[in-house]
Amino acid sequence: MKIYYDQDADLSLLKDKTIAVLGYGSQGHAHALNLRDSGLKVIVGLRSGGPSYERAKADGFEVLAPSLACSRAEVIMVLVPDQIQPRIYEEAIAPNL
Repeated sequence: MKIYYDQDADLSLLKDKTIAVLGYGSQGHAHALNLRDSGLKVIVGLRSGGPSYERAKADGFEVLAPSLACSRAEVIMVLVPDQIQPRIYEEAIAPNL
């Protein structure tokens, strides 16, 4: 097994990119915070009204509807439950490719 450390990553490849994190559960929350802590621009794509929406706002993220987040990002991370992924792709990602 190979273990990767901070020095193994070249963050300059993402420096001028906007990263949309779709979902803010255990995975989305952790990835969004880590990417932001690494100095990258992160926006969060969520439907409004849910507890994750309020949590992401409280954590200081710009929170947008998934389709709007996808339209503004160069990199999209899909961190929603498996059963929701096809709908997110069809409604938010595909129209913005």
